Amino acid sequence: MPTTIRWGILSTANIARAAVIPAIQAAANNEVIAVASRDAGRAADFAGKLGIPRAYGSYEALLDDDAIDAVYIALPNSLHFAWTVNAAAAGKHILCEKPLALDAAQCIEMGDAAEEGGVLLMEAFMYRFHPQITAALDLVHEGAIGELHHMHAAFTFRVTDPANIRLQADLGGGSLMDVGCYCINALRTFAGREPVEVQATAAWHANGVDERMAGLLSFDDGLTGQFDAALDLARRETFLAAGTEATLDLPRAYLPGAGDTTVRIRKS
Repeated sequence: MPTTIRWGILSTANIARAAVIPAIQAAANNEVIAVASRDAGRAADFAGKLGIPRAYGSYEALLDDDAIDAVYIALPNSLHFAWTVNAAAAGKHILCEKPLALDAAQCIEMGDAAEEGGVLLMEAFMYRFHPQITAALDLVHEGAIGELHHMHAAFTFRVTDPANIRLQADLGGGSLMDVGCYCINALRTFAGREPVEVQATAAWHANGVDERMAGLLSFDDGLTGQFDAALDLARRETFLAAGTEATLDLPRAYLPGAGDTTVRIRKS
């Protein structure tokens, strides 16, 4: 890969415009050189506003651009699988928005496609690279809370528009896919291993997606982790790690932003 990574963006979604593209453009060894939309006019307008030199009216056209080294996929959840496989076949490294896929079988096939294409594939859980998480993980691993026995992760907020993409079953919507994936990823990250048993229950929206889900992850040594994910509750984005000597609490675990963050430790 060249010293400067040249990115193409599949989608004109707000997450790309507001967060990911500015971050890429701010990095010394990265540049965004192309964006694609199924609407050529929308792609051109988007590119013009963000100073991106190339705009394509199809995702295929962007993948055919030999100047592009890597792609960021911010398409609806239901399209992650197909366009990740297509990008891998085109020899592009891939940063795909969460959730990576709709099920385990898709994830395995996507990984196989990346390996066959000789490219890197990563799920865009940006929170894991924030200094807040690094500090929290260090504290837990260094024994600041004693032995870690239990965790609780919650990410909830309200979606009131029934037409919202998060409530569309055919697009891979639902609380688990939209925000529950953060909770489960955090539980697995702090545990440092995979659960041996998972249980969950859900409340269902009229559109056919899980509007609210609660679950329990059990690990091999008795460690447990609970999660709450919802599209119909007041906003929370918390993580708690409970140990034998203290409790670590992250009030803004998943979207900490660029400002000050808080890592609280409460001792018994």
